[in-house]
Amino acid sequence: MFKHLIKQFYLSAACISLFIAGCHSDRIAPKITPEDTVRPLRFPGEESIPESRYHIAGFSVENRPIEYFDIGDGEDVTLILAAIHGNEQAGMLIARRIIQYLQEHPGILKNRKVVILPGANPDGIAGNTRCNARGVDLNRNFFTENRVNNDLFGTEAFSEPETRAIEQILREYVPDRIISIHEPLACVDYDGPGGEELAAHIADYCGLPLRKLGARPGSLGSYAEESLNIPIVTLELPEDAGELDSERLWFFYGSSIIASVIYPDGSGYYFFQKEKIETDGPEKKGYGK
Repeated sequence: MFKHLIKQFYLSAACISLFIAGCHSDRIAPKITPEDTVRPLRFPGEESIPESRYHIAGFSVENRPIEYFDIGDGEDVTLILAAIHGNEQAGMLIARRIIQYLQEHPGILKNRKVVILPGANPDGIAGNTRCNARGVDLNRNFFTENRVNNDLFGTEAFSEPETRAIEQILREYVPDRIISIHEPLACVDYDGPGGEELAAHIADYCGLPLRKLGARPGSLGSYAEESLNIPIVTLELPEDAGELDSERLWFFYGSSIIASVIYPDGSGYYFFQKEKIETDGPEKKGYGK
């Protein structure tokens, strides 16, 4: 009798253990379905993620590819380029983040196309130098009335493969506006018809002052104004921008870039806030543009 009770006790304990183990297993390992996974933020009614298309516009003096992307299929075109001066690399990080942001918010691309050239001077980027591998300042190498032919600016307009690649992009896409990201003058400069209005719109989103620096000889700004008759904004980041990582750069300047893409529309429908950042302090110094 006593042995029978002992046997019954162990059988009951085993059953209870199996029951508890089964409940515990269900609790810590629920079945995950595709509907439970996190999805990118979408506008109402949007499902597909727009594709960014990769291109090579040409090759640098040292045979590095001049890479760019386009995203969207609309008729309103914005060209965004950075690092035409190879030692001004903060803009590259911002330019690369634009693609991600547009894929997460495809509603921005309705009737729009954005062309992004993150590193316009591959050899200068590799060597952390302002000029290209031949020592030419690419932002003095465009065809303009005020250009100067010399070793620093190029012996003739478009003497460099990098500026010819930019020219090819301009002719292919015929942008409605150009945003060129530079350092270190901490302001928003402009050229071309409607450039001041566009620059003022962008300045509202980044806290940098609006400032007309004047046309530089053979610059992209002068070329856009004289030959293309389109607005161009030079977003001059502060001299310490190169110390910031991608996340911080996007936090401070991302909304101004998106504002340029949707111009002349306001922010309303889009997922960023208009913030003015106080920029008191001594004026930033540098070569500029």
